[in-house]
Amino acid sequence: MKKLIVSIALAASLFVSGRGFAADTLNGAGATFPYPLYSAWAYSYEKETGVKLNYQSIGSGGGVRQIVNRTVDFGASDDALKPEDIAKDKLLQWPQVIGGIVLAVNVAGIKSEKMTLDANAVCNIFLGNIKKWNDHALQELNPKLNLPNKEITVVHRSDGSGTTATFTHYLDEACPAWHDKVGYGKSVDWPAGIGAKGNEGVANYAKRLGDSIGYVEYAYAKQSNLAYTLLKNPAGNVVKPTLESFAEAAASGDFNPEAHFYTWVTNAKGANAWPIVAATNILVAKEKTENNKKVVKFFDWAFSNGDKAAKDLIYAPLPDVLKNKVREYWKANGLY
Repeated sequence: MKKLIVSIALAASLFVSGRGFAADTLNGAGATFPYPLYSAWAYSYEKETGVKLNYQSIGSGGGVRQIVNRTVDFGASDDALKPEDIAKDKLLQWPQVIGGIVLAVNVAGIKSEKMTLDANAVCNIFLGNIKKWNDHALQELNPKLNLPNKEITVVHRSDGSGTTATFTHYLDEACPAWHDKVGYGKSVDWPAGIGAKGNEGVANYAKRLGDSIGYVEYAYAKQSNLAYTLLKNPAGNVVKPTLESFAEAAASGDFNPEAHFYTWVTNAKGANAWPIVAATNILVAKEKTENNKKVVKFFDWAFSNGDKAAKDLIYAPLPDVLKNKVREYWKANGLY
């Protein structure tokens, strides 16, 4: 997987440098959230069809800018665009896969799924109100852990990010203080911490910096061997990040094709739903019908052939009923 990611990143750098590619190449840019999965799909698709996919993992904000400017074949964003923005920029949008965001921690002696956090604790850590790991609120959530008297280093995204939009939307819904002081979006005015670019950057910082905490898509935590916490969800249950808990959260979404599938699935009410979940979305320029057919062909191939790779990387594939909604959306727009 490391060799694969390096090869895709190299291809992306060549694209950026303007050296160009053959006609049987699709160029995309955007969310770092699904990058490990899109890399795996790209590798298999090229072996099977000869068509290359060059994907720049630059963040959702950059992906939206590039498709709005028509400099790529498709953009990718975890923060779904509102219907009015889709209309204004003459785009089409659909969900491709479901992923979950976890809180990665680097605290001596703390392994994955041994620490529990709730929305209030996460909120106050990222607001800078909880400054040490042995704070009473954290110790109360984790009575069996011997938490250290160490300053917490918060790591957050520095770039425009759909992962940030999802994470801050989770806090905005669950924590009044966050709603009043910060709000949500691809970029926010962070009250505390240090910034890093991309899920890759946050994962690397969290791995290097002792006593740190950062939010990353689950695949990055797994690939980087980062410890991650459990979370208490809105139902009051302590849950693990799993395919099943991601899928249960996604089932709460109102994926309406007439609204270009715009919806949020954070803080879902399901008993076992993971609270920080998002669908990652594909964006194409509405007028580029023939080019979009090639993009759709790849992502439809992924719907039919990519579920195993998704599950291996702990992304939840869309349920068949939603995949078929997307296919009907493609048909309605002359792409399928």
